[in-house]
Amino acid sequence: MHPTYVLVHGAFANSFSFAPLQAELGLLGHRSAAVDLPGHGFAATYPAAYQAPQDPEGLASTPGAIKGVTLDDNVAHLIGVLERAKANGPVVLVSHSRGGFTATVTANRRPDLIDHIVYVASWCPVDLTASGYYAEPEMASVDVAALGLAMAGDPAELGLLRVNFRTADEKALDAFRSAFLADGTEDEFRTFLNTFQPDENLDVGTEDDRAQADTWGRIPKTYVRLARDASVPPAVQDRMIREGDALTPDNPFRVRTLDSSHLKWLVDPAPAARVLAELAELV
Repeated sequence: MHPTYVLVHGAFANSFSFAPLQAELGLLGHRSAAVDLPGHGFAATYPAAYQAPQDPEGLASTPGAIKGVTLDDNVAHLIGVLERAKANGPVVLVSHSRGGFTATVTANRRPDLIDHIVYVASWCPVDLTASGYYAEPEMASVDVAALGLAMAGDPAELGLLRVNFRTADEKALDAFRSAFLADGTEDEFRTFLNTFQPDENLDVGTEDDRAQADTWGRIPKTYVRLARDASVPPAVQDRMIREGDALTPDNPFRVRTLDSSHLKWLVDPAPAARVLAELAELV
């Protein structure tokens, strides 16, 4: 029986970004379901102040639906999706970027729902928390101020992180392109930027949300490295692979590499679809 690929997006993203990948998987004969985590997709807030002409003051103060959404909320939502998918056969859980936090905690809590777990340049905290990795040398090349160039409002007051992806600030746009899609065309970059939503929740987990050997560690796993990624650099991807392998030496990562930035694999998804399709023979 063919597996269902359940796809989990990263920060400021949603299920829409997986549409080209789902098309490629479908053409290869595979079914997939792209998840919108709570407060994402059609549940997101797009303030009127975010439209053109923009109202900076309104954008900085308008409440957002994602306020108060937690990692536990994301996990509960994903578990519900996996339960429905598992009723129809094997499940391959695929996460990208920040979606790895949700995927890892879900695997800790319900390994019975996942037949294979895949991280695509995705966060898989093993030895450290998210904030801990950001303080490590492997992340030194990341321009953590890029989002700050287009920050709207005070996260502490809004209860969420809001970024103006429709900014006209060329310095901010250049920083976004360098971080996300330096190997794409200008049109590809601006098109993808328009799929982003302005709000993201603030919860990336605690010490208790790292991968656990007795649950997460039982699931066969693959790490798809993105060799040109400037947001989750190859050095930190490799570190998480090493840490995962050390945690479960009898169940190491199966590693594949794509010549891609953080987002190019979604813009040009055929190579990624072929890598994922290979996993159907393993579940």
